[in-house]
Amino acid sequence: MGIARHKALGLTDETALEMYKTMLLARKLDERMWLLNRAGKIPFVISCQGQEAAQVGASFALDRKNDFTAPYYRDLGVVLAFGMTAKDLMLSSFAKAEDPNSGGRQMPGHFGQRKNRILSGSSPVTTQVPHAVGVALAAKMEKKRIVSFATLGEGSSNQGDFHEGLNFAGVHKLPVITMVENNQYAISVPVEKQIASKNVADRAASYGMPGVSVDGNDPLSVYEAVKEARDRAVNGEGPSLIEAVTYRFTAHSSDDDDRSYRESQEVEEAKKKDGLKMFASYLTEQGILTDKIEERMLNDIKRAVDEATDYAEDAPYAAAESALDFVYEQ
Repeated sequence: MGIARHKALGLTDETALEMYKTMLLARKLDERMWLLNRAGKIPFVISCQGQEAAQVGASFALDRKNDFTAPYYRDLGVVLAFGMTAKDLMLSSFAKAEDPNSGGRQMPGHFGQRKNRILSGSSPVTTQVPHAVGVALAAKMEKKRIVSFATLGEGSSNQGDFHEGLNFAGVHKLPVITMVENNQYAISVPVEKQIASKNVADRAASYGMPGVSVDGNDPLSVYEAVKEARDRAVNGEGPSLIEAVTYRFTAHSSDDDDRSYRESQEVEEAKKKDGLKMFASYLTEQGILTDKIEERMLNDIKRAVDEATDYAEDAPYAAAESALDFVYEQ
């Protein structure tokens, strides 16, 4: 019997378990947010369900103490891996004053936290790509061995910011990794009506960088691709484009009805390849994840999600006059 895949990639059993727990926390937090939305307690949810493997696999391949990330609105797994807490994210969902992203000013999914080097995101999609490229330019100018990591959906890869960001990064050989989470739909538009090339990764060649398409439901495949891209970047070899092919289990957001553009049978088929379940099976086969460990993990996560929900629900809203903060000079 050969060496286990995670060990061949340099991951310990403990780190592999931590990856799984982060994926599970993202899923359980997301599920709770949907329940709160349907109960009329929070206004909006934009979901990560189905994409946790890509998000967490990529994040664990980075230096999460020094690298910067510019996530997109669906990236619950990325921001949790970079240090945001369940409480932080619930405060954002309830739009409370303590919300670390924006003090309750932005919609959920507009992540930003200076201490964890999470760049603040905006509502227009893909604007995070040139921002991440700017951080990479600064890193190169200051000769720092760090990378910036931008994520987006495949629909966003058809925006001008994607071209401008990757073109600039390619020309200047910047240490930026761009990962497209190809979840098959740009809101209601299927991928075959968005992109004429075989895949998104093919576009990398025109920007003078390597492009690789990987199974986004396998966190170890994503980890391997991002680790290789990071090694290249810090060694001065420039940027990379990674396409993690995955699937979005939920509607685009809590305001969307996906039954109008895809069959429920398609979603059920996709769920058979759920990265969370497949990684759990792998860890169980390796003897790393046992029923006892998983039960303890689920109890810890339930407690964290319950505490975060209760805390955020009871936390105060921002004072009305704070709406003028950061707008006019005091």
